[in-house]
Parts: sequence; C-alpha cells; structure tokens
Amino acid sequence: MNYIDLAAKLVKKSLSLGADSAEVFIESNRNLSIQVLKSEIETIEEASSQGAGFRVFVDGKMGFSHCNDFSDRSLEDTISKAIAFAKLSSPDENNVLTDDKGVTAVEGLYDAGISSLPMDKKIAMALELEKLAMKDSRITKSSGAGYGEGESEIFIANSNGLLKSYKSSGCSLGVSVVAEKGNQKNTGGEYCSRVFFADLKSLEEIAAIASRRAWELIDPVMIKTQRAAVIFDPEVARSLLGGIIAAINGERVLQGASFLKDHLNKQFASALLTITDDGTRARVIGSAPFDAEGVPTIKNILVQNGILKSFIYNVNAAKRAGVKSTGNASRGGFSSLPGIGTHNLCLEAGKQTQKEIIANTRKGLLLKEVTGYGIDPVSGNFSGGASGFWIENGEIVSPVKGVTIAGNAFDILNAIDMMGNDLDLNQTFASPTFRVAEMQIGGK
Repeated sequence: MNYIDLAAKLVKKSLSLGADSAEVFIESNRNLSIQVLKSEIETIEEASSQGAGFRVFVDGKMGFSHCNDFSDRSLEDTISKAIAFAKLSSPDENNVLTDDKGVTAVEGLYDAGISSLPMDKKIAMALELEKLAMKDSRITKSSGAGYGEGESEIFIANSNGLLKSYKSSGCSLGVSVVAEKGNQKNTGGEYCSRVFFADLKSLEEIAAIASRRAWELIDPVMIKTQRAAVIFDPEVARSLLGGIIAAINGERVLQGASFLKDHLNKQFASALLTITDDGTRARVIGSAPFDAEGVPTIKNILVQNGILKSFIYNVNAAKRAGVKSTGNASRGGFSSLPGIGTHNLCLEAGKQTQKEIIANTRKGLLLKEVTGYGIDPVSGNFSGGASGFWIENGEIVSPVKGVTIAGNAFDILNAIDMMGNDLDLNQTFASPTFRVAEMQIGGK
C-alpha cells in the first residue's frame, strides 16, 4: 500500500467532511519476540500491524479518532467521528498544526538486513545467551533470555501542506539470572538494544554483565545512618536526572507543576552538569528526522554548565508559552494524541574514570540499584531505596543493601563534584558515572 498517497488523500477527505484543518498520522509495524527459559523455547511471536490517527480542528475545537481498518468506509467513519468529537469540545486558540516542512537528515535509522536473518539464528542466539549466563557457578537459576526486533514506518500529513515519512528499525538481546547463597537470592540482568544487528553487544559480554549483577550484591552489610558521598553508576543516573527532565516538560511548566519553572537561564546545578537532548544522533534508537507532529528534530542543550537553557515543547504547549516547538512531540502510536517526550538524553562526560572517582572518595556509596521515584518534578524532593557498594578510603569494602538515600534536588545537583568519562552513546539516556559530594544515607 502507498501510505504517502493515502495520507495526503485522507487529509483532503477530512477537509471535505467538515474539518477546518486536519492531521493524519499513519503507522506500519512489524515485531518479532523470542523468549526462552531453561534451554527451551517458551514463545515466538511475530506480528504486523497498521493504523491511522486523525486529529481535526473545527472552529478551534479539537477532535481525535483512530482505526486499524484501512477500508474506505472505516477510514471515512473514523474521520467523521473525529469531526463529531471536535464539535462537542471547547475551542482553544492554541489548537494549531505545524507548517514546518523541513526534515532533519539523520543517518542510520534502518537496518534492512534484520528481517532477512534466519529465524533459527535468532533462536540460537537467545538459547546460547542463557547458557553463557548460567556458566558462572554462582548462578543457580535462569529467569529467561530473549531476542526481539521491530521495524516501523511513520507517515504524517496535514492541511498545512506537510507530507513526511521515515522508516526505522531496532533489535535487542537480554537475559536475567538468579544467584543464591543460603537464604539470599539476587537477580541480575542485562539488555542491549540497537538499530543495527551488527552493533549488538556480544553474547559473552551481555551474559557476563547479567551474571555479575546477580552475584555481586550477595552478602551485603548494613551501614549506619550518616551523610556521605554517593557515586551514581551510569545505570542508575536516570533515577536522579529523570526528575529534571520531567520538570522541564513545557506542559508541566505551564501548569506550574515544576520545581524548575522559574529557573530558565539561571544556575540551578553544578557547573559539571550539561545535558542535551539530541534527536539527530546517528544509529541510535531515539533518533528521527522529525517528531510526532512533523517538526524537525534538533540537538537541544537543556542544561549547560548547571544553567537551565531550555524547556521542551510540542506545538500546542509552545504556542501557549509564546515560543517555538522544540521538536519534542511524542506519541505512544497512532492511537494516541501528541504529548511531550525526549529523543536521546546525554550528560556531557568529564575526565575521570569510575575507578579514579572511587579512589578519591574517603567514604561513600557506589550506587548500583535504586527503587522509588527519584526526584519529584513538582517539589524537587528526592528519596529512594538503594543498593550498591560501600567505599572506605578509596576502596570498595562490601556490598550494601536495604538503605535509603534522600535530599533536595537543588542541594544534590549543586553537590555534583566529579564527572566520569565512561559515557555510552548507544543509550537513549546516556550518562557517565558522577559523584554527589554528600547525601543523607539511611541505614541502621
């Protein structure tokens, strides 16, 4: 099916049925999932899907409807429903569509070879990954391994003359295992996701990381409640920094529900903290030539040397704020309206290795696991359960479990005093190791 022509045709149909302006979002997907457990295939699921979402405006009022049946009657009925819904809603002068016809050139979004790889090879990879992770004598059980892949094609057209599309792909490998000692039990896993099959980590590397994470926190000690340094491993950086990203969401800022709402162009964190959101990075799953409304993606500096430089917006929130969209419209698929989200977040790397940061820490916690919600984007308060390794005089002395860490976002972020160089740009949330000079740690 020629979805480009269909998208343009459906915009015209929407206008002919009574919409003043209209947007059509078409999505075509293929997904494969292979799950294995205890050297046996558990499930193999492969499915293709398609769907269209219609956002229409009538007298400044918005209506939305969607369908996955592309027959002429179904499509026309869905458009008519969207128009009917619009007539029942309230008018809003900010109900507009983008007229930006630009497209950002982004390399490496699609691997045409993924679908042609033999199914037997993909199954064998999942089975071998589980086997490798179980080789470590400290591992007692498998929670399963899996391989997944997907291909997606997005088409956006609107009544401002917009007509855009792009194709993307992704594949993944993951495994989870359990280590036991006496009454102790700990689970560890590793998951690798890439655009290109050839970029996946080796089975040996994935298996080794998963098994190490399972056994390394066995025989933990309980430390006393105290204030000490906390070193955030790259894997847990999101627990702290995710609250910053939620707080710079333009919709939340407009609602006044952000602890950073009054800090634009002001210093709020350590000068070591620089965060970018980049939808243009090559060969990374979060990249795209345009966002979920058709606005071209950019490399956007959100925080520069601790100064808040930008909130993030879709078209509606940007118009309400009197600014331009930052290309951060996001959707859960054709069945959802545009929200606000990020592409590829990245903390600028520092100069120290993780070992050097540990060696320069007299007393502190190397954080490996966090439970809870991290920074509250409204209040800026931070708290969560924590596990990791206790450090004394620059050396790791024991695993630690069952403690809590807490503080206020401004105090914590201004206390970042060391930034690592171990940045993995294959992640959609890429962070190096960093150290907070002092936090409240709750123990016994």
